[in-house]
Amino acid sequence: MAKIPFGPTYDEMLDPALLDSELRGKAIKALAGDELDPVNLFNITWKNAANQVRKVVLPSELTGVDANIVVMLGCGFPSGSHKVGPAYSTLIEGLVDGEIIPGEHTILGPSTGNFGIGTAYISKLLGFKAIVIMPDNMSKERYERIKKYGGELELTPGSESDVILTLEKTHEMMKNPKNKALAQFELFPNYRFHRHVTGNSAIEAVRGVGNGRIAGFTSAPGSAGTIAAGDQIKAVFPEAKIAALEPYECSTLANGGRGQHRIEGIGDKMCTLIHNVLGTDFVILIKDEETVQGLKIFRDGIEALVELGLDRDFALSLRDSFGPSGICNVLGAIKLAKFLRLGPGDNVVTVATDGFDRYHSVLAELQQRYLETAGFVLERWAKDIFLGADDKLVYDFRKATVKERLFRQKEHDWLKFGYSQEFLDSMREQNFWDDQYAKVAEYNDKIRTLR
Repeated sequence: MAKIPFGPTYDEMLDPALLDSELRGKAIKALAGDELDPVNLFNITWKNAANQVRKVVLPSELTGVDANIVVMLGCGFPSGSHKVGPAYSTLIEGLVDGEIIPGEHTILGPSTGNFGIGTAYISKLLGFKAIVIMPDNMSKERYERIKKYGGELELTPGSESDVILTLEKTHEMMKNPKNKALAQFELFPNYRFHRHVTGNSAIEAVRGVGNGRIAGFTSAPGSAGTIAAGDQIKAVFPEAKIAALEPYECSTLANGGRGQHRIEGIGDKMCTLIHNVLGTDFVILIKDEETVQGLKIFRDGIEALVELGLDRDFALSLRDSFGPSGICNVLGAIKLAKFLRLGPGDNVVTVATDGFDRYHSVLAELQQRYLETAGFVLERWAKDIFLGADDKLVYDFRKATVKERLFRQKEHDWLKFGYSQEFLDSMREQNFWDDQYAKVAEYNDKIRTLR
């Protein structure tokens, strides 16, 4: 049998200081070196070399609210996105459980973008062949990055049912026993990674910021892994409100809409299996064009940001740290702060999933749609998009009768993939989710024992 490779435990991803000093030193050195060095597995963390959460606190001159908008930065993860975390967690759980065997299995990665990149990257480091299954209407940079890491592409038609087609293709390919899928939409390592690593990192991120508590957390679901951080945030701050963000053009959770949109990686036209809808207090809609315009401002509108009152060096620091979904999350955080009437000292936390490196073509396409994107245009956009964000298009899902719509949506999406009504009904109790989370300790032990 081929040697089984190993990386960090869930606890070590949350706190890399738990690694022995020699290994931690090698991992930090690898950050500036060869990204394909397997020691980079130990850089799968929200922490920087100083063991502090990578984040920015956006000033009120940009957000227009008194509350602190705290953004955790995912671009510092290996491969450039925090989606590498659940890709690794799903693969490592399969390894320690003996369900994925080196030298025997090919890894499938159903995705609309960053998870596919993460799958190709993790598979490369751990010595597996990877096939990424994704729609054919994503940015070309995503495809190029997957190929760079040695992944193969299996593209499905980009249409109003593109994610469903991707899932159907994945389940079809899983009939071959040689294929093992890192099925992010339905496997719970994704939930465990984000509840444990992202959730607890968010709690750390507000220490010393405002009142040190989290009043709100916003996340735009693709697989709905990241929003699992809200479960852990609520465990520590029960009063915190969790908002799922959707494209206005694809408002599946809010009202069943399934249109096309420009915010890659989110709005996947379903209520995913691993989405704990019990913890979703609000669904907020964000217009896709505003996220692309916002990306243009962060990237090329430095003078517009300075005109708003931002420090120039701070404005420059934002250029490479956001993609459209990150802008979406920021706009959702501003809307939630306004809707909840949050004041000075209150904190709303969100994430920037990736950085600008995979969106050059998105801004090139935006440039083709507008005759003028000069500085005065970007200045107007900045005022309209960020300072002008309002508290409209906020759907309150706190009542059980309203939340029932999400339960029904989940049944509609997942009964067809072979899950039983009994299993789906079990997800209506928080104990189900807490039991899934409790397995973190079990997998910590398994990884440590076999490493």
